[in-house]
Amino acid sequence: MLIISNQNINTAFNLAAEEYMLKNFKEEIFMLWQGKSSILIGKNQNSLAEVNIDYVNKHNIPVVRRITGGGTVFCDLGNINFTFITNDDKSFVDFRRFTKPIIEVLRSLGVEAEFSGRNDLIIKGKKFSGNAQYKYKSRLLHHGTLLFSSDVRNLSMALNPKQIKYESKGIKSVKSRITNISTHIQKKIDIMEFKKLIYKHIESTDYKSRYYDFTEKDIKEINRLVNEKYNTWEWNFGNSPKYSFVNQKKFSGGIVEINFEVKKGKITAIKIYGDFFGKLDIKDIENALIDIEHEPNKIRDVLENFNFNDYFYGITVDQFIEVLF
Repeated sequence: MLIISNQNINTAFNLAAEEYMLKNFKEEIFMLWQGKSSILIGKNQNSLAEVNIDYVNKHNIPVVRRITGGGTVFCDLGNINFTFITNDDKSFVDFRRFTKPIIEVLRSLGVEAEFSGRNDLIIKGKKFSGNAQYKYKSRLLHHGTLLFSSDVRNLSMALNPKQIKYESKGIKSVKSRITNISTHIQKKIDIMEFKKLIYKHIESTDYKSRYYDFTEKDIKEINRLVNEKYNTWEWNFGNSPKYSFVNQKKFSGGIVEINFEVKKGKITAIKIYGDFFGKLDIKDIENALIDIEHEPNKIRDVLENFNFNDYFYGITVDQFIEVLF
């Protein structure tokens, strides 16, 4: 087994690294990694329906889709992510096998962690780890989160969408009570010491294990995958399942209500209502937004081609865009 001590804290890079190693290495792999504040979306989820988009935009928190299923998770430097890649395609959804080493490390520290439900690890009934898997040919990727000392307030705010706006066909996250591992360890250790204990335990389970550092070629290929996939709007938002969106806001120029459908990230149908005034037919705006990406800048580019005041008297383009998100 290759043990990779990955110091990169860019979430998109680390997710790309997992996919790169899954598809291009032959060896079995174990890796720990951390990421700066970011949100990891499951492959079958609607990104906009899972996050508080106003909050993540204000705090510049990237939203990144992973290749595994499961729910949405929040990442920060108080969270550790662990990755197993094996040459066993028969262990799909065998979450207990891959979480067993984590439980063993925690119990060595006096923490009574246990496997719960479908894919979680808990301490005293509170969740500290969610896990997911992806099968590629005869190889299997398993990864999970370990909340060690995460900012729980940030997590709560970032994953608190206004649910009433979306009727999504995607898989919804299940909200759970959460806890940080550090609050349950009697002998206080920091996150780096905890990571060392996990590495040491993994080494002890495989006498053939050896440490591996990414080569220049590896890093080049991983970054290529970041640029072509994990940093793109098409993958992180456009890949969302079909969804409906309903919202309304009141401005000095009147109330604007919008209903629309989105498929593959693009608006496929839209209807605008309200008590606003305008001398030109609102149908012009509706038609112009068909097949446009549900993304603020793309929509703004379209609307700035109109004399907007002729359609929405006393309402600006920016105010109108607020109603769309």
